[in-house]
Amino acid sequence: MAETRPYVPWDLIKNFMIDAFKGYGVPEEDAAICADVLMESDRRGIESHGCNRFKPIYLDRIEKGTLLPVTNWEILKETPTTIVMDAHDGMGMVASHAMMTRLIEKARAYGMAGGAIRNSTHYGIAGYWTSMAAKEGMIGITGTNARPSIAPTFGVENMMGTNPLTFSLPTDEEFDFCIDCATSIVQRGKIEYYAREGKPTPAGMVVSHDGSTMTDSDEILKALVDGTAALAPLGGVGDELAGYKGYGYAAVVEILSAALSGGKFMKALTGVDENGKPRMYSLGHFFFVVNPEAFMGEAEFRKIAGDICRALRASQKAPGQERIYTAGEKEYEKWLERKDKGVPVGEAVQKEMIAVRDKLGLDYKFPFE
Repeated sequence: MAETRPYVPWDLIKNFMIDAFKGYGVPEEDAAICADVLMESDRRGIESHGCNRFKPIYLDRIEKGTLLPVTNWEILKETPTTIVMDAHDGMGMVASHAMMTRLIEKARAYGMAGGAIRNSTHYGIAGYWTSMAAKEGMIGITGTNARPSIAPTFGVENMMGTNPLTFSLPTDEEFDFCIDCATSIVQRGKIEYYAREGKPTPAGMVVSHDGSTMTDSDEILKALVDGTAALAPLGGVGDELAGYKGYGYAAVVEILSAALSGGKFMKALTGVDENGKPRMYSLGHFFFVVNPEAFMGEAEFRKIAGDICRALRASQKAPGQERIYTAGEKEYEKWLERKDKGVPVGEAVQKEMIAVRDKLGLDYKFPFE
């Protein structure tokens, strides 16, 4: 379907977000990291985590006091191959960038490295962090817990976050293999996107306390907050479609995110206290970097990974289907489509950008005005 939304040039959106973050107290170097993470989401066409979330997830939380603009991350424990960090409720993207930069250095020296962060906040698309490793010819793995959204199989109570389990693998192709997805059948950010666009959430993705499905996106977001609805795990409700697999992987991410860092988990991550007042989210993340040079070498890894991807795409297609994709391919093609055009911005985000600009007194003129 042809794009009808106006495009905002990359440099313009980058400079605007950096200046807006600065206006909310984020140091310039940190603001540049945060803006790049958000733009990478839009580069890949993952609009649920790009500039759509710039104001509601980051600026609004800074204003509300549940996210600190200055990130005073602290290393609690370090060995030659591991790091445990406390983000002290600062920008999750800034703490994660510091973590991955150090883990890549350790993996280059020792072959593997792993780290965990506690007391953090939303760290953007998980694939950004794994791709940092892949760009250096290494394997990147990460996961994060989040506000409770997923019900366990045969349950209706939201207990775990959408908990992505993400891998980036370097290949010999123009794009790396990158699988970045939630362990729920849909992530909260996608429902937020549906709500902002005035669209319903497809049936079967969200279950209410009485076991029925919900489709009103605005009502779903309210129900997720007050605990009267939950997202189905990957696979769906019950075990007929193997929802227990998504449930199991969500639990793996929840355990690793909290237990490796000594952090909080599940109901402690709601962002509200027992009186319903806002409080820090205190999220946990984990990261692993594996250097193929410690095995049979980067070149051989890239070649075999590429051969596997090419064989998958060349396999027999279902009737009526034109292509088979491998993870990271659609995102790469989306970047080729957008790299000279910029970010397509819908009406709701346009209004938010104008409101932020006017509030901070920034000197910007957007193409959609």
